[in-house]
Amino acid sequence: MPVPGPGYSITVRVEAPPSASAAGDLTSAVGRVGGVITAFDVVESHSDRVVVDITCNAMSANHAKDITSALEALPGVAVRKVSDRTFLMHLGGKIEVTAKVALRNRDDLSRAYTPGVARICTAIAENPDDARRLTIKRNTVAVVTDGSAVLGLGNLGPAAALPVMEGKAALFKKFAGVDAWPVCLDTQDTEEIIRAVELIAPVYGGINLEDIAAPRCFEIEARLRDKLDIPVFHDDQHGTAICVVGALRNALRVVGKDMAKTKIVVCGVGAAGSAIIRLLLQRTPGDIVAVDIDGIVHRDRVNMDANMAWVAANTNRENRTGTLHDALVGADVFIGVSAPNLFGAEQVATMAEGAVVFALANPDPEIDPLEAQRHAAVVATGRSDYPNQINNVLAFPGVFRGLLDAQARGITDAMLLAAAEAIADIVDGDRLNPSFIVPSVFDAAVAPAVADAVRKAAQASH
Repeated sequence: MPVPGPGYSITVRVEAPPSASAAGDLTSAVGRVGGVITAFDVVESHSDRVVVDITCNAMSANHAKDITSALEALPGVAVRKVSDRTFLMHLGGKIEVTAKVALRNRDDLSRAYTPGVARICTAIAENPDDARRLTIKRNTVAVVTDGSAVLGLGNLGPAAALPVMEGKAALFKKFAGVDAWPVCLDTQDTEEIIRAVELIAPVYGGINLEDIAAPRCFEIEARLRDKLDIPVFHDDQHGTAICVVGALRNALRVVGKDMAKTKIVVCGVGAAGSAIIRLLLQRTPGDIVAVDIDGIVHRDRVNMDANMAWVAANTNRENRTGTLHDALVGADVFIGVSAPNLFGAEQVATMAEGAVVFALANPDPEIDPLEAQRHAAVVATGRSDYPNQINNVLAFPGVFRGLLDAQARGITDAMLLAAAEAIADIVDGDRLNPSFIVPSVFDAAVAPAVADAVRKAAQASH
């Protein structure tokens, strides 16, 4: 199912004979092993050789090696260098700090720094709320992780998590003008994480928790919300839930079903799955059946943690037991935030007519989207190479823009639902169809619409 993509893009510099067939030989070699050429540039030309840069997408690091080997195998061809374009993008990091004010002369320096800055310090000491007006706090978010659940890669630690947090900060700036900074903590102790975030909180207008493993993430988020006077948002939970609830509203419009009569299967009951269930319950679906690695979650299961016990108590009205395949029979909606390749088209065929499948495990979903499309009316994934990409970028930049603009001191379900509705509303009736239930992450209307909805919801809660 994997297809060549820009995440494994390489540029191969090769020397080749200056024959009329050289270009065709090189491109054919790449094509034979499944590479997709995106650029072909002659960088040097001599009487006895040409030097060419071939840029192509691969499916994996091993596939990139196969492409290089195929080029090297051609008569008279030598590979000079192979550049991994993803690694090149990350050299030196992806974000930087720049000054917002000019420092051209002594007058500027006197106002920005000493002695003038002392007046600002005194004003904040007398009225601490002025920090939101007179410092970066008004527009700054901490992206906090312990590296215990990085993407789908597992417990990689804080240093390996940093590239993800940098990327998150870049997205905040690009899509919502929010200044975000990575805070990668060298501890996975719940108490130390909570205390560390408490200690840095004065600088920030919001805390975005990221890639912290369940179930610790639930306690960390809940306790920080109680302790801090700024919003605490766990994107793996609430960002995913916002996007799923917004997309599902539109998917049900496509298939003509009422949420109140809809049976939903949620596969994966970690951070994302639990938050999806909690937010969906605010929309009163017909029923939700949760499934994890041990099968359907039911009230008689033993050895459940607090989160799982809550899920069991609030879902599965008939207290059914069994496997994921059992849960899918007669279901209207499947939402997967779990693991790859869990079922096939034959299981989708057992779902209700007009089935909706959200297979969101990344990079490989719970079912091949092409297989799901054989029987499902609407299919969505977390991938960018299929229609209906459900991506948290639709939510978190606008959510924090709205929270910061409202100078919110917390976040509520009403704000999360307002964000979900705003995302859904971007896709109006004229554009809504089975292959377009959510807007593109590059749609410039998304972040402002989400921000406005969250700001209004936050102001209404004051």
